[in-house]
Amino acid sequence: MKIQDYIRDISDFPKPGILFKDITPLLGNHKAFTSCVDQLVDLSPKEVRIDKVIGIEARGFIMGILMAERLKAGFVPVRKKGKLPYDVKSKSYGLEYGEDVLEIHTDAIKAGENILIHDDVLATGGTARAVCDLVKELGGVVVQCNFIMELDFLKGREKLDVPVSALLNY
Repeated sequence: MKIQDYIRDISDFPKPGILFKDITPLLGNHKAFTSCVDQLVDLSPKEVRIDKVIGIEARGFIMGILMAERLKAGFVPVRKKGKLPYDVKSKSYGLEYGEDVLEIHTDAIKAGENILIHDDVLATGGTARAVCDLVKELGGVVVQCNFIMELDFLKGREKLDVPVSALLNY
């Protein structure tokens, strides 16, 4: 199934000049949604066991938790500052116009665990880079970052020193 047929372009969102890739039509179609999860799992490394899948707030949670279930792995949410209720490790990262902060529970990853990071889109790479850094600081091993879409022209892959896979490239 061609999941790109279920991704809608929205011009000038969230600001003028941006072409937003909207996955809500994909989420609303059971066959497309299931196919997308299947394809994301197929992208996952087979040579190592995945201990945990990290989903990045918020769209990364949707497919990430289903991938974790299919990979027989745990799921770890990485959220924006102030959203997690327990002890956290934080990492700031650059945005186009400023900074933001991501957090993970300090006990979410054990030293040596193999981690698959998932989000819907790889754009500039700042968010994924911050999550990779958090995993490494907790002693985990990032085995791959995987995405539904990669916006190649933003060169986010260049910020990552781990394997990167995406179902679609724009």
